[in-house]
Amino acid sequence: QVQLVDSGGGLVQAGGSLRLSCAASGRTFSSYVMGWFRQAPGKEREFVAAVKWSGGSTAYGDSVKGRFTISRDKAKNTVYLQMNSLKPEETAVYYCAADRSVAVGRDAAGYDYWGQGTQVTVSS
Repeated sequence: QVQLVDSGGGLVQAGGSLRLSCAASGRTFSSYVMGWFRQAPGKEREFVAAVKWSGGSTAYGDSVKGRFTISRDKAKNTVYLQMNSLKPEETAVYYCAADRSVAVGRDAAGYDYWGQGTQVTVSS
């Protein structure tokens, strides 16, 4: 009953910044965790960041900590991922996801709803 539409990907130079958005519709999200994952060609889907919709507690993958920021706008039912100091190896399809759990999970298998993905390409 939840639909997620992620957007904001594109081509950016190494060291640049990009802001991804995920617009949610359907059920309310007060008890949900919203996350971002990425998947590069030939690699498994990797946890990037997550935020609890209510309360705003966050978690980040080690490789992005200090450079990426996840946030949510409750009024707009939208979650954002601000990505700074991007690296070429972070080129991937980025997906937003929603988890019914109250915890900020890092396992993609635990997420119940997924966006279609948005391509982020970081040039060297």
